[in-house]
Amino acid sequence: MIFCMKRILIYAMAVLAVVGCGGRTTSKKADISPTLPFPQVQVPAMIEDREEAMEYAALHYFDKLADPARKGVCDSLTVASVAAGEVEQAVSSWCYLLDNLPLPTARKAASRLFQRAESCEMADTSSNVFESIVALVDRYLYDPNSPVRNEDIYQAFVQEKSLSSLFTDEQRQGFAETVRRCGLNQVGTRAADFIFSDRNGRTGHLYGVKAETTILFFSNPGCNACKEIIDALKSRPEMEDMIKSGDLAVVNVYIDEDLGEWYGYMGEYPLSWHNVYDPNLVIRNDLLYDVRAIPSLYLLNRDKIVLLKDTTTEKLLASVFGN
Repeated sequence: MIFCMKRILIYAMAVLAVVGCGGRTTSKKADISPTLPFPQVQVPAMIEDREEAMEYAALHYFDKLADPARKGVCDSLTVASVAAGEVEQAVSSWCYLLDNLPLPTARKAASRLFQRAESCEMADTSSNVFESIVALVDRYLYDPNSPVRNEDIYQAFVQEKSLSSLFTDEQRQGFAETVRRCGLNQVGTRAADFIFSDRNGRTGHLYGVKAETTILFFSNPGCNACKEIIDALKSRPEMEDMIKSGDLAVVNVYIDEDLGEWYGYMGEYPLSWHNVYDPNLVIRNDLLYDVRAIPSLYLLNRDKIVLLKDTTTEKLLASVFGN
């Protein structure tokens, strides 16, 4: 059977709208370029279990496109005779699929995709499969503005980049540093502890916050996206009761040095939150957390194990409030 879930494709179209246009061009060249549909992965009929089918699809999603023996038109509009926009849509769908799989499986799929794309480049340097796949995976899994970003999955992909002979020594060193940064505060590990201060000069630390679940929220005053998250949390009527009962804590951290601006924005933050700043700037300067963009949301359990890393508001709300 052909693996194609309607909800994945719908989500993928929404992702495309956020991350980039990725659509077909209307130039004359687009009209005359011979294009083929994206070659869908076919799950063997013997695989009837849905989770096994999803795993197979993730691992083999690009086997036909990234086949070293495949010949096709490669230019700015096409990738192995497939319209570039369709390839981008396939990558976004694949990223969403990975997000619904166990992390080890998703990481294995990411590594395998790089290896297949690399094989295409080794076999034919005129092919643009490698360049296209690498650019799209970088964009969707690692760009801080991508709604399907996932550093834990991307780490496996960039690890392959750091070992590939297709890049220079300098490039590989840069990729190795990215591998290291992606390894910070991974899902399933204990989040790094840090000291913080509140508006009254009282100090505390992350591990000292007692709650069944902790939202770790890196924010800036005046940040519109941060304000949207604040409003989304404040709109949940159950939040205050959860905080009072010890089921939830919100640690809202400012990691920069302009405390005057931070103090001036204090009225926007609920008093029940831990509204704090990093007095020693260790989060940013010592890279205790790789906060590549503000806002950044983490979800931790009672032992401060990372449940969600640099996640979206939608995922966080669903995990905390159940809907």
